[in-house]
Amino acid sequence: MEKRRITVIGSINMDLVTSTERIPELGETVSGTSFTTKAGGKGANQAVAAANLNADVTFVGCVGDDAFGHQLLKNLQDKRINTDYIKVVPETETGIAAITIANKDNSIIVVPGANLHVTPELVERHEKVIAESDIILLQLEIPLRAVERAIEIANNHGVKVILNPAPVQKLQKKLYEKIDYITPNEHESIVLLDEMDTEKESLTTKIVITRGKQGASIFEKGKQVLIEGFTTEVIDTTGAGDAFNGALAVAISEGKPLKEACRFANAVAAISVTRLGAQSGMPGLEEVKAFLKNVNHI
Repeated sequence: MEKRRITVIGSINMDLVTSTERIPELGETVSGTSFTTKAGGKGANQAVAAANLNADVTFVGCVGDDAFGHQLLKNLQDKRINTDYIKVVPETETGIAAITIANKDNSIIVVPGANLHVTPELVERHEKVIAESDIILLQLEIPLRAVERAIEIANNHGVKVILNPAPVQKLQKKLYEKIDYITPNEHESIVLLDEMDTEKESLTTKIVITRGKQGASIFEKGKQVLIEGFTTEVIDTTGAGDAFNGALAVAISEGKPLKEACRFANAVAAISVTRLGAQSGMPGLEEVKAFLKNVNHI
């Protein structure tokens, strides 16, 4: 089968991860137990998930002209992702997420950095790339105006759009009409369902709600239908939602029905949580096929 062409327009971050026994109080210093840097950003994570599943992935985004930026570019190239449309922004820092882990929970500070340079004008310069794609995958870690412009261009060329609305923010109601699938988690769906006209079946059929280990739910004739998840040993849930979105984009681009696509994406997410790290936990296609062949539902 010919590889499907997926273009991801989104964020690229370096995650700075510190583990400690407890979060310090204001003005307090505590000792940490470990520190590591990991490639991250929702856009980059989802691109890696799709590329690992043998999709032909192109990335549109920005990094800074610094050590993190060059390191993250090489990482994406090593994952067989086309980085020709990633802009290196001079005199600008690459986006970072400062993550502190304590007591099996975390606190995160995100500094967007070069991700803020993903502008509508940058997106417009790459209209040809969008037009030649089978599907466009977007998130909300870049400026909303750039996301809106990408959706408009994709619509003009009949290219399908998946929007992962994270971090959640209110969208123009007319934008929902132009999105093929929108993939909030349970918390994000509360905000989005409140503002969407859920009386319109044409809108509800676009919604895929991710529900962690429970799986994902879709709407059929106005009612939610659960696509069950899979039981695996959980080591690290970081990036599980990104694994789902990357996999969903691959499955939809291949023409799979939504239920089947969600089941495939559930499997990819379930495998991803059995390993440490977001991008390092993304499984390959043959592994997912073997998993689906042998695993039992919850």
